[in-house]
Amino acid sequence: MSNIIEQKKQVVTEIADKFQASQSTVIVDYRGLSVSEVTELRKQLREAGVDFKVYKNTMTRRATEVAGLTELDENLTGPTAIAFSNEDVIAPAKILNEFAKKHEALEIKAGVIQGNVASVEQVKELASLPNYEGLLSMLLSVLQAPVRNFAYAAKAIAEQKEEQGA
Repeated sequence: MSNIIEQKKQVVTEIADKFQASQSTVIVDYRGLSVSEVTELRKQLREAGVDFKVYKNTMTRRATEVAGLTELDENLTGPTAIAFSNEDVIAPAKILNEFAKKHEALEIKAGVIQGNVASVEQVKELASLPNYEGLLSMLLSVLQAPVRNFAYAAKAIAEQKEEQGA
C-alpha cells in the first residue's frame, strides 16, 4: 500500500514540475480521436519538442495545487491530455489548434502560458502568432528596412548625379 502511495506522489511531483518548467502548456480533451489520429498528433508534437501525456485527473488536480494553478481544476474532467513545451511558447498551441481544426473530436480546454492560466480564446490567439523563426524574420526585416531604404536613396542620388554630369 505504501509503495502505491509513493508512486502516486512521484507522479504528482512529476506533473507539478512539468507545469512549473514549461513555457506553455495546453490541456485538451481527446475523446473521439482514433488511435491513428492520436499517433499522428503525438508525432507532430514530438517533432516540435512538445511532451504530450495523459494523466489521471485526480493526480493532475493535486499537481495544480502544488504548482499554484488551481484555476485549471474545472477543466480536468473527462479524458484529458496535456502538452508541455519547455522551449517554444507557441508550438503546442499552434499544433493542437491546427489539429483541432481538422479533427473536430479534439477540444482545447485551457492552457498555461509562462505560468499564467489561459482561456481557450487566449490559447487560440497564441496559436495565431508566427513561430519563433517567423518572429525573428519579421524583426530582421524591420531592422533591415532603414538600411535598405538608405541604400536605395544613395543609389538614386548617384544615378541622378551621373545623368546630370553626362
